[in-house]
Amino acid sequence: MSCARRMHQDKKQLIKEHGVRSARKLQEGEPVLVVDLNGQGQFSSIQEAVDSIQNGPATIQINAGTYIEKVVVPSSLSYITMQGAGMGLTIVQYNLKAADIGTDGFPLTAYNAATVSILSSNFVAKDITFQNTQPPPPPGVEGYQAPALKISGDKAAFYRCAFLGAQDTLCDDEGRHYFEACYLEGSIDFIFGNGRSLYKNCELHSIAEGYGSIAAQDRQSPSENTGFSFVNCKVTGSGPIYLGRAMGPYASIVFAYSHFDGILDPRGWDDWDHDLSKDSTVFFGQYQCDGPGADESHRVSWSHELSDSEVQPYLDLSFIDGSQWVPSSS
Repeated sequence: MSCARRMHQDKKQLIKEHGVRSARKLQEGEPVLVVDLNGQGQFSSIQEAVDSIQNGPATIQINAGTYIEKVVVPSSLSYITMQGAGMGLTIVQYNLKAADIGTDGFPLTAYNAATVSILSSNFVAKDITFQNTQPPPPPGVEGYQAPALKISGDKAAFYRCAFLGAQDTLCDDEGRHYFEACYLEGSIDFIFGNGRSLYKNCELHSIAEGYGSIAAQDRQSPSENTGFSFVNCKVTGSGPIYLGRAMGPYASIVFAYSHFDGILDPRGWDDWDHDLSKDSTVFFGQYQCDGPGADESHRVSWSHELSDSEVQPYLDLSFIDGSQWVPSSS
């Protein structure tokens, strides 16, 4: 089922579950910039609102509608919040892929093709759908990586957001990030990068038509404090898929207390390029997961069935040093 069809069918349910959210409590004197397609705000474009900000903190209230534009929040800003009207109601959409040619005459690459790119620190998004409408790649064709969002800034949080795409949907590039009650959809490596990120109470939905994978983590050395942790998540959709692949030689991915539908390849994990040396350096594990895909008896020999003590560092905000910077979800 396509991303668009699924979002259309699920729209009423999403609204029922998540509702229309109001903006967070603002700091005194903090500006609120309203973006509205129908002229009911100061701006009709999200990028125009971003470009008007000289310094943070600032909140951009994005009213319901489908905004077809490429958005960049630069590293010169910080403490920017984007508040939507609800998942499936406020939609930011574009359609670039890695092989498309940029203004410099060269292919964009996956890192520059995102619909929304967040380069700033202390960014927050709530109740927004981020979408890249590029279709799944034809068999054997490269260059179809098409992120809906790239997050490269440190200390970012996403609440009740949807990330829709086909290949490489979310570029979790670098920095510490928190995702709560989000919906992520894709087929191949639909979460990828070298961030240190905690995904809590999220749905990871595969639309893979052949083999696919959820996460591709790019940790390059044992000294890098990066990795992906998925806690109380659901893996749904079509398969077969892997839980994760070793994009980097020291890739780190953990699933805990999560539910797996019967769409997983029983091996669970893939070393990316059949480089057997990675088998001794990556850290892939699961802890107390359930569902038809949770059976660990046929997992690759180099994955881990974590103990109580081994999983502890991955379970809460301490994984991303988040007790002081992760904001309230309201």
